Amino acid sequence: MVTKQSAGIVLFRRSSARTEVLIGHMGGPFWARRDAGGWSIPKGECEPGEDAIAAARREFQEELGLPVPDGELIELGDVRQSSAKIVTAWALEGDLDPASIVPGTFTMEWPRGSGRLREFPEIDRANWFDLPTAAGKLVVGQRPLLDRLVEHLDSLS
Repeated sequence: MVTKQSAGIVLFRRSSARTEVLIGHMGGPFWARRDAGGWSIPKGECEPGEDAIAAARREFQEELGLPVPDGELIELGDVRQSSAKIVTAWALEGDLDPASIVPGTFTMEWPRGSGRLREFPEIDRANWFDLPTAAGKLVVGQRPLLDRLVEHLDSLS
């Protein structure tokens, strides 16, 4: 079995009160009624031969319809999701307005076996959440990325 490789960016912003991350609720019928565990960082599969950082930047723009904010990427390493997919992620301090997001779309047969193709947004909404709230919303396999972000930020103080 070939392990799929994805890459993504954890966009975060800090205030004197807290740190928040921007995450997106996964679009499509499988996730429509799921909140806890139905959110993800902007990420996607690496193309054959594509550098993971380039894939993370491309997927951020494809999923959110916005360019990656300027700034230094902070390596967060790899996590393995329940699907066995490996996600390589970086954190980036920046800000953007979730109302300005224009999500990319994907096409799938729905309902299954119907022969009808339908288009769905890759994410159906995005929002800023404090770290404890984001941890409860993210798919389980991505939650360690938040711990690594906290470790990085703590090492700066």
